[in-house]
Amino acid sequence: MLAADVADGLLAIETELRRMAYWESEPPPPEALTSTQPFCMDTLGFHQWLQFIFLPRMKIIIEQDLALPEVSGIAPMAEEFFRNEPVSGSALVNELARIDSLLSDKA
Repeated sequence: MLAADVADGLLAIETELRRMAYWESEPPPPEALTSTQPFCMDTLGFHQWLQFIFLPRMKIIIEQDLALPEVSGIAPMAEEFFRNEPVSGSALVNELARIDSLLSDKA
């Protein structure tokens, strides 16, 4: 089942963010979450966008049995983000690529 596979992927993303110490205990200010830029790149780091925007929205979609996005391309943004970070984000990028594939290939 696609939704179950995506849910497993979301859990893996959260787990990896925590393992890498990119999980934050405090949310950013509310105004940072209202950015209109892709990935809130003007107000959040990519890992913050994953934690505070992407994961919660995807969890709501799955919990409410709403239509999943038809296209996803998050892995390339993760690759770009980790290019300048002191840690390897390969496991997270791989999980995001799996989510991208699940959502984009579901048709």
